[in-house]
Amino acid sequence: MPNTLDHFTQTLNALIPNETAMLTIAVSGGPDSLALLLLAQTARPGHIQAATVDHALRAESAHEAAEVGRICAAQEIPHATLTEAWHPDPHQGLQAAARAHRYRLLDAHCQANASPYLLTAHHRDDQAETLLLRLARGAGLTGLTGVRATRPLLPGSPVTLVRPLLDTPKSDLIAIVAAAGLDPVADPSNHDLRHDRTRARALLAATPWLNPARLAATAAHLTAAETALAWAADREAATRIRLLAPNERLLDPTDLPHELRRRLVLRCLEPGPPPRGDALDRLIASLDAGETAMLGTTIAHATPDGWTFRPAPPRRPVRNPL
Repeated sequence: MPNTLDHFTQTLNALIPNETAMLTIAVSGGPDSLALLLLAQTARPGHIQAATVDHALRAESAHEAAEVGRICAAQEIPHATLTEAWHPDPHQGLQAAARAHRYRLLDAHCQANASPYLLTAHHRDDQAETLLLRLARGAGLTGLTGVRATRPLLPGSPVTLVRPLLDTPKSDLIAIVAAAGLDPVADPSNHDLRHDRTRARALLAATPWLNPARLAATAAHLTAAETALAWAADREAATRIRLLAPNERLLDPTDLPHELRRRLVLRCLEPGPPPRGDALDRLIASLDAGETAMLGTTIAHATPDGWTFRPAPPRRPVRNPL
């Protein structure tokens, strides 16, 4: 544990320089989150609290949350179990719906307890699984960057989600919990092959040449490339996007590589939601052909001066002739 602890402390200090900030640790009772709890308590004693979300999806969940509370009490760490009646969104997978519910409860808890940071135990193996999943779904560069070390917990939230274990292998976390003599929760959903992530985990375990460390390194390289492209897009946007009216923009797409054109068009579509699938590429193809096209609530025109983007006029209600 000493080397892992030193590395964790350095990473945590880089991500959260304010050593007196209150940190909330999301603890499910599994080996990953218990290891994070122990590491954070050693690195920032007196400045952490723990929270467990009980989704009530399994009969054992209340007992498991209570066990986390017992472990926290032994470590003199404040702990809260968060519960709230909920119904999974039928348009989401169960795991995605549970994650959205969990983050909403944790965000409210952090804000109510003056904790600007929520720490989760996503680790190097999770990073590798995420890269495989997004490759399988045909993700673009932004998606392939994998799990970020920090981001807002929810859109507009003052709470920052921090993942300080992204370059730590799961085996190290299991060893930390074993050395502490703790018995972690074994969530059966982690072995349920109906879930995409479980299948990705099984593939990694059964395929030695799919090395999690190398896959995580690839995600880091892609993150560096994404950062460079975002920087280039900022520079191009400053000279190529002009505001013609409060809600109308003009983009000069001349000689731009396709990826930079995509990024600048996305900026011209703001504040609307980002398009899904290949809708953005279809819009760009229409503009390249000199056509007018509509995406969401934005209408785009190809003109001799460039491409213009403005809100589409509201549709007239259809009147009942009767």
